[in-house]
Amino acid sequence: MKTFILSTESTSDLPQSYLAANGVVCYEMAGTVGDTEFGGPNGNAIDIKDFFDRMRNGEMTMTTQVNLVEAENFLEGFLKQGKDVLHLAFSSGLSGTYNNFVAAAEKLNAKYKNKVMVVDSRAASLGQGLFVHFVNKKAEEGVSLQEAYDYATSIRDDVCHYFVVDDLEYLYRGGRVKKSAKIIGTMLRIKPVLHVDLDGHLIPLKKVMSRRKSLNTLVDYMTEKYDGWSDDVFISHGDCLEEAEYVAKLVTEKIGIPRDKIMINHLGPVIGSHSGPGTVALFFHGKSKKED
Repeated sequence: MKTFILSTESTSDLPQSYLAANGVVCYEMAGTVGDTEFGGPNGNAIDIKDFFDRMRNGEMTMTTQVNLVEAENFLEGFLKQGKDVLHLAFSSGLSGTYNNFVAAAEKLNAKYKNKVMVVDSRAASLGQGLFVHFVNKKAEEGVSLQEAYDYATSIRDDVCHYFVVDDLEYLYRGGRVKKSAKIIGTMLRIKPVLHVDLDGHLIPLKKVMSRRKSLNTLVDYMTEKYDGWSDDVFISHGDCLEEAEYVAKLVTEKIGIPRDKIMINHLGPVIGSHSGPGTVALFFHGKSKKED
């Protein structure tokens, strides 16, 4: 049984059913698609298929990091209940959210007897979710807040992320590819395969000439990196479940992971805003995020 509150943000893309079943608290990060707001302190819900359809139809999206006041309000509620908190934050390489949670924790720790500790997951989407999953399993052993924090920092560099996007337009909008690369890639139907590095940044790895080859490449990378430490594998997708299931099938066939150990869930609107519809991402515990 956990001796503290374990929390994260909706950028972890964990299903609500998982959060509820495991007692993980999730802060809903905010954004807009067109003139519709989603997430935020009020938890405005949005239908995820409608969200991606609106992106396909050209509606613009915008997301916002958790600010200092929001982070402080979120954490303080638990401290008022006499609870310690371990917060596993969205990668500092992709957002300032982690820094604001750290600043909020420092302020609150000077005020309350119970404490908040914050870990930079250096992860995104279900990579962050898988990291939360590993730490939650450790926390359920009844370890202390400090022991869980130390465990989290010891494993975060081994949560591997590999993903492919279907359209370079969304990465271009987010500054991840140059306009020239976007135009050439679109004309040639290049599908870039990317990963998240040790600092939590998105890094292009390989350019593949077809969609099916790009999906196969995700599993090729897993074949090289997978270390057998855990058979929990997570896959997220941008409204393309059939292709996510195809990747899961390859993971089972090539690596031997049982299908019931593979979680598949859609990208949430925050991550989906930046990667776009058609994204497929594969996450697992491997030798290291570092690419040789």
